[in-house]
Amino acid sequence: MRYFISSFFVGMLTVGLCAMAGAADGPKKIQVLLIAGDDVAPFHDWREISETTRDVLVASGRFDVRVCEDPLILESKTALGAYDVIVFTMFNRHLPTITDQAKENLLDFVKSGKGFYVQHLASASFGEWDEFGKLCGRKWVMGTSGHGPRSVFPVRVVGKDHPITKGMKDFKVYDELYAKLQGEGPIEVLVEADSDWSKGTEPLVFTVKYGKGRSVHNAFGHDHKVIGDPNVKRIIARAVEWAATGKVAEANE
Repeated sequence: MRYFISSFFVGMLTVGLCAMAGAADGPKKIQVLLIAGDDVAPFHDWREISETTRDVLVASGRFDVRVCEDPLILESKTALGAYDVIVFTMFNRHLPTITDQAKENLLDFVKSGKGFYVQHLASASFGEWDEFGKLCGRKWVMGTSGHGPRSVFPVRVVGKDHPITKGMKDFKVYDELYAKLQGEGPIEVLVEADSDWSKGTEPLVFTVKYGKGRSVHNAFGHDHKVIGDPNVKRIIARAVEWAATGKVAEANE
């Protein structure tokens, strides 16, 4: 009897210590698969972009990020199942397409209720694949989309109540102002700017509903300088969190 009681209390103590350890670890981190790849030089330093974006996410404390420089990971539905959100920063344009299975896996990933985030020129990936453009909401099309000289320009935060931009004010940023992104599906615009190049108002950060999942398109991000801008950093971290979960913890604080 004495042995049973001792064992019981030892067991309860062990459970308690494990529970305390779990609490100390904090909330489970969002699992991010960041897919990067070679752009056509000299337009972007794609590795710098992917590494800086990863640094922004990791520094927020809310994400575990795995970087993959090979799109073939999309071939494995099992591999994708370990993640909450897929992030595209730059894609290998020397490989203009992926297999039908990889395409299906990516779309099913988002349709099932998970997230997708695409940044800057990564929306130009898979030029022949129309459904990718729908997943992005708007897509860079070579020969149609464009921008004027890189410069400091003012942007307007129009999604005042959305978790990604809640509490943010209009700001100025030094970047390329992407214009004439192509697409006709419904999008919710969160950040916009007026382009001298297109003579129109251009959406720069916007969301897309895709099946049960969420997609965020962020047109900022030419290099590490703009990715390190405080407002852009906030957008990146919040956008990836919202794409993964449908909410942003920071926006409620």
